[in-house]
Amino acid sequence: MQSSQKIAIAAHLHVLLRRKTGRVTDTEWMAGNAAYAAEIVRFCRASALQDGHTELAEWADKLEEAVLGTGRTAAALPAAAPASADAGTPGMAATALRYVRGIR
Repeated sequence: MQSSQKIAIAAHLHVLLRRKTGRVTDTEWMAGNAAYAAEIVRFCRASALQDGHTELAEWADKLEEAVLGTGRTAAALPAAAPASADAGTPGMAATALRYVRGIR
């Protein structure tokens, strides 16, 4: 997929996240950094489950396909674990703090 298409998906998701959750993201980083994109996908799916924002789950699928190249859908994934559950996993505490509390 072309870079411009990835950025377009990231930009649309950025607007949805800002309107629905108040979360501000970095669209270029989302389109180019797989770890950040994966965390945004996780956050979107968690928000979709918790708050009923189904549009977020749909666009998370598009971002995941574009940036990560996976064909999974939100329906095929288990419910997202709370951020505090990641802190008990070795090596995940720093990552959880970096992305959960550090998403721009």
